[in-house]
Amino acid sequence: MDINTLKKSFFKHFGNPGLEPYIYFAPGRVNLIGEHTDYNNGYVLPCALKFGTWLLIRKRNNDIINLVSENFKYTTNIPFPNINKKHGTEWVNYPLGVINQLQAKGLKPEGVDMLYFGNIPTGSGLSSSASIEVVTAEAFNDLFNLNLGEVEIVKLSQKAENEFVGVNCGIMDQFAVGMGKADYAIFLDCGTLNYQLVPLELQDYKIVISNTNKQRKLAGSKYNERVAECAMAVKHLNKVRPLQTLSELTFQEFIDLKQHIPDITIRKRAKHVVSEDQRVLDAVKALKENNLKIFGELMNASHNSLRYDYEVTGRELDILSELARKRKGVLGSRMTGAGFGGCTVSLVRETDIENFILEVGQTYHELTGLKAEFYISEVGDGVRRVQGINA
Repeated sequence: MDINTLKKSFFKHFGNPGLEPYIYFAPGRVNLIGEHTDYNNGYVLPCALKFGTWLLIRKRNNDIINLVSENFKYTTNIPFPNINKKHGTEWVNYPLGVINQLQAKGLKPEGVDMLYFGNIPTGSGLSSSASIEVVTAEAFNDLFNLNLGEVEIVKLSQKAENEFVGVNCGIMDQFAVGMGKADYAIFLDCGTLNYQLVPLELQDYKIVISNTNKQRKLAGSKYNERVAECAMAVKHLNKVRPLQTLSELTFQEFIDLKQHIPDITIRKRAKHVVSEDQRVLDAVKALKENNLKIFGELMNASHNSLRYDYEVTGRELDILSELARKRKGVLGSRMTGAGFGGCTVSLVRETDIENFILEVGQTYHELTGLKAEFYISEVGDGVRRVQGINA
């Protein structure tokens, strides 16, 4: 959908075509490696995508917030002072959560008309929710001169999802959406928010995202369950070694202390987190040395850990990852996102992508009855205004 079509829809909903809206864009993200480490203050390596969420927004002369989406039927209009209750499980909770956080900061913007459109597949694990949150925060910050810094926007967006939506996510998704840069991955320490941009020099290879199209019914509840399990592991280990998060441990330290976690399931969860942190460090080193073979092997090891130790993959993701690894020209393949459906990310030689999509797609359909979708991913920039005064 192009900008002019979105504008026509905006004026259809809100009228007054003589008063142009501002237009903002926030990307989705794919995490190359470092899964379920962010809420443990660990390391991650995501990058921003070139598809995402557009927001058309215009001030009103009252305090009413109007929310419309081209992707969902549900709409609402609500006085700004009353933004304090969730609307069931509807999409509007993501922008309302952000506005609620702005309100809690004592910021009092006036009413607005807001129209959203996204081309991130819903439920794919590519951060459609973070994209909505960050584009909302960026738009309010810009439109009302709130003077929030980029990291403040990222942290506010995460807090909205934690406290308003009720998902105990880490900061990786919002950080990648807000701080992404074309042709770079973000090596982020989620505990300190120190980061560096790592060039993605993929030579003859491309990032291919494969969507299981498996409805992610368990993702939210299981995500919160894993957060609680990690906290339990820390509680056990704290009896012998003071720490606040699992990511404070090296893998050797974990090996030395793991017997102090009596529950085997909790021990496996901790093993994944600590080993995944090391895989991220090794992956960054491999990228800097242009060793894509090692990088691919680390992707495979990450998926195996998520499958057997963290148990967040599921049949469909495992099938896609296994099928990908058997194909010619594939260096590595792993799930990306929360799990229980969603997407895999694979490193595929460009000349083999056509056959990869054909062969993996056909066999996956035969095995699951589901039709996978494939996206050849380009790495893009973070949130920004794309049209308006001085855009």
